[in-house]
Amino acid sequence: MDLSRLNIFVAVAETASFSGAGSRITVPKATVSRAIARLEADLGQQLFYRTTRRVTLTRAGRTLYKRVTPQIEALRQAVNTLAERQEQPSGVLRITAPNDLGTSFLADLATHFSARYPAIRLDLELTSRHVDLVAEGFDVALRAAGRLADSSLIARKLSTIDVQLFASPSYLARRGTPRTARQLDGHDMVQFRGFRGPLRLRSLGHSVVCKLAVRIVADDLSFVREALRAGAGIGLLPSFLARNDLASGALVRILPRYAAPQAGLYLVHPAARHVPSRVIAFRDFVVERLAHQPLEARA
Repeated sequence: MDLSRLNIFVAVAETASFSGAGSRITVPKATVSRAIARLEADLGQQLFYRTTRRVTLTRAGRTLYKRVTPQIEALRQAVNTLAERQEQPSGVLRITAPNDLGTSFLADLATHFSARYPAIRLDLELTSRHVDLVAEGFDVALRAAGRLADSSLIARKLSTIDVQLFASPSYLARRGTPRTARQLDGHDMVQFRGFRGPLRLRSLGHSVVCKLAVRIVADDLSFVREALRAGAGIGLLPSFLARNDLASGALVRILPRYAAPQAGLYLVHPAARHVPSRVIAFRDFVVERLAHQPLEARA
């Protein structure tokens, strides 16, 4: 028995119209008429009384409708269930991120993401190097930067990162504590590569370009933090990363009345006509988590 004809039969029975059935299942009226005629021929029974105004079920038609309707609905539900399972994100999701996010943010995120999407296996590479997503086969990168370099990748800014100037008490005791932006000139600086460019501070609507002597450049924020703690100079750190050191006195915030350039946390993935559902799921999950617990609220 042709299931498509039975589906058309149910549509005609429920709409009492060949044209109405055609509209419901998006097929021409002529197709509906032919399907019903062939079904009646196969069964050797008239299923509908036809008038110019209305189509009604015969006794044989009512019997068939009662028998096939539950079966067709069960088939429809089975197909929908299989489609939903197919749409459920699954597979391996390869992620690269800076080391600092791995300890301060990503471990918590990965734990809760895996609980929600058990069919996805996370493969994380925490590294300070700039990873070529396409060449190395990664699905997603999380990147912290003042700004992203232009590329063919798709980038979404997830959060603004509050960045501030810090130094150790030992360095300030040795070199003095700057009280104005101009007094930063000549001080030693430890610079994170992602915060490239001249240091520009703002206060009361005015912008000042500071001329520090860059002594150390590194592509790892944890290294920058440790170098600052050791007294290597003054440097920019995300406030969430320096919070514990600030509380313990290992670091001191410099020029709190001045605003430093803000950085961003970005989610980056290769451009594709069809973005994998596991990538979309991860992107949306990160956005959701950051909305409930911003980076600045994390210890």
